[in-house]
Amino acid sequence: MIKLFVGLGNPGPDYEQTRHNAGFWWIDALARELKVTLVPEKSYWGLAARTQVQGQTVWLLEPQTFMNLSGKSVASLARFFKIAPSEVLVAHDELDIVPGQAKLKQGGSHAGHNGLRDIHAQLGSADYWRLRLGIGHPGAKDQVLGWVLKKPSREHQDAIDEAIERSVRALPLLVAGDFTQAMMQIHTSKPPRPKPPRPELPAPQA
Repeated sequence: MIKLFVGLGNPGPDYEQTRHNAGFWWIDALARELKVTLVPEKSYWGLAARTQVQGQTVWLLEPQTFMNLSGKSVASLARFFKIAPSEVLVAHDELDIVPGQAKLKQGGSHAGHNGLRDIHAQLGSADYWRLRLGIGHPGAKDQVLGWVLKKPSREHQDAIDEAIERSVRALPLLVAGDFTQAMMQIHTSKPPRPKPPRPELPAPQA
């Protein structure tokens, strides 16, 4: 079961609407669903909220350490409340998944994601769950930094928002530890809208 839900991002208005903050967007949506407010918690270097879901105490956390030091915040809260890595879910942006899709997995490498890299190091484990929110890839490695730190197009933002809404609905399954059903809920995305047919061009006049 998941006891600590973490969203990754960078604090401050300059980053608020950038792709790298998709994890923050997910926690914000979860907080709205649970009708809780995240408040500053200096002991955990983040914004946090504590509530009950199905009789189970759960935490919501947005580290305010900037992305590269996310693990400092996550590990401090997890250790204090004796939350095991396998009871932690980290929502984050994912370059290798298209906008509109989300994938749930446990363990694995950090794949170069600096927030996950620090969580790996601070928890001393890769056994936590990840909710990978697709933001798409710019197509070239040297464009990645600019891509993640820019605002998505309207089409991409709508797709990301739909994936967030769909995955937030899996909350009861995640808290119950029913990860198979949670994956089915989260991985089932809406098919892309079909493009309208192109109008036929009139035949050339003789």
